[in-house]
Amino acid sequence: MIRPAPAATTGAQDMIELGLRSASDLAASVRAGDIGARELLDHYLDRVNRLNPEINALVTFDLDRARASAAAADEAIAAGQLRGPLHGLPCTIKDAIATEGLLTTGGATELADNVPSEDAAVVHHLREAGAIPFAKTNLPRWSADMQAYNDLFGTTNNPWDLARGPGGSSGGAAAAVASGMTTFDIGTDIGGSIRGPAHLSGICGHKPSFGVVSALGYIDHTTAGLTEPDVNVLGPLARTVDDLTLVFDVIAGPTADRAPGWRLELPPARATRLTDYRIAAWLDDPACPVSTVVATALEGAVRAIEAEGVAVDRSARPALDFDVVGRTGLPLISAATSPGRTDEEFETFRQMVLDPDGVDETLLRRARASATFHRDWLLLTEERERIRRIWHDFFARFDILLCPVLIVPAFEHIQEGNLYTRTLTVDGVERPYADLISWTALIGMAYLPSTVVPVGWTDGGLPVGMQIVGPFLGDRSTLTVARHIERLTGGYRIPPMAQLD
Repeated sequence: MIRPAPAATTGAQDMIELGLRSASDLAASVRAGDIGARELLDHYLDRVNRLNPEINALVTFDLDRARASAAAADEAIAAGQLRGPLHGLPCTIKDAIATEGLLTTGGATELADNVPSEDAAVVHHLREAGAIPFAKTNLPRWSADMQAYNDLFGTTNNPWDLARGPGGSSGGAAAAVASGMTTFDIGTDIGGSIRGPAHLSGICGHKPSFGVVSALGYIDHTTAGLTEPDVNVLGPLARTVDDLTLVFDVIAGPTADRAPGWRLELPPARATRLTDYRIAAWLDDPACPVSTVVATALEGAVRAIEAEGVAVDRSARPALDFDVVGRTGLPLISAATSPGRTDEEFETFRQMVLDPDGVDETLLRRARASATFHRDWLLLTEERERIRRIWHDFFARFDILLCPVLIVPAFEHIQEGNLYTRTLTVDGVERPYADLISWTALIGMAYLPSTVVPVGWTDGGLPVGMQIVGPFLGDRSTLTVARHIERLTGGYRIPPMAQLD
């Protein structure tokens, strides 16, 4: 258990509220000198001491450096100097993202002693903007699950119900943000690993357009970090959409080697007012139906939007069928994650490809992608480009698409079997576990931006999120519309266990 320095003299109730305030509000308070960076760090460490033993979201700590950075931040404010927009904010980082001098494992026993010699690009940007990373958050092995558990650090629990998971792969990140143990976190998303945890944990998350945020330093196999995997993106998890925007503006931009000649100038938001957006809603599909409780929450959100005077088109669809997820999306994700397969797993997949008789068609498709020939991968990417053009045509008629994140709210821990053998019961029907990433893969495979906000709650008190999707590079529009929806539906709520007294 962490032993933080004694708390500052702020009243107990004020201190409880402090850690649950938005990062934007806290940054303004630090700039104004209303609260010190050391005081804020100590407050979060106190919350970690009290909450993390049950949630198990934060797994590795960098307290000496964090305290030194917080002291330096306070001295800078006293001298009238500001490092950047995140000055003095303690934050956490998913353990799949390299942090200089601090253990980074990717959730894998092979990297149990891995201490990178340099920060990932996003961590560098955060430090330059004044943020103070103080801990790493839990994840599944090689970020390859919709849950967060591994042999090194164990299981992360959802603060809304400890018997359930907060999602994956950025599950520790989402649980830490939802319970107020950090201001924000940086997650990764290749099959829904930012969006799923945001939905399951009741917070906000932004999956940027592919390539907008550098993925250098992402660890998903033993030699990873020097290249940017296909499909995968890095992005923020936070309690408000304003916080997503604050952090996104810091981490977005070219890699260091491209910076001398490249600049990132994303298009401005399509409009400021919600009524000026052309919005479509794809809330369900027979190929991957969502549960009744998810459908109810999504429908409620759309009705709230319509009550604002927005005509939401519920029948508009891009000119593609949902089965494209299985034909193209999941194989692209499998191919991108194949370096994380062990030699034994890879050989098993290769044998399936060589002798496919009796192999389940879905598994065979994933095996072919994981053990693909380069020619086959090139053909897959060619098909992806055709799909991207279809999305481009769709977004010439609409500015935003609303769709589900996952088919269910937070589910109980499932650690038996594997991704191909597990099932979920949805409204009394047994479904493949892989259905969990179908709606997120539909969007991510095409490199589109997607912002997730909480839009409803089940009768059992579990959160439900919604994807707000825009055209490629339309991140500012998805964030703007997400901010409106957040206002209409209430946004983040504090889990009961996080309301400390």
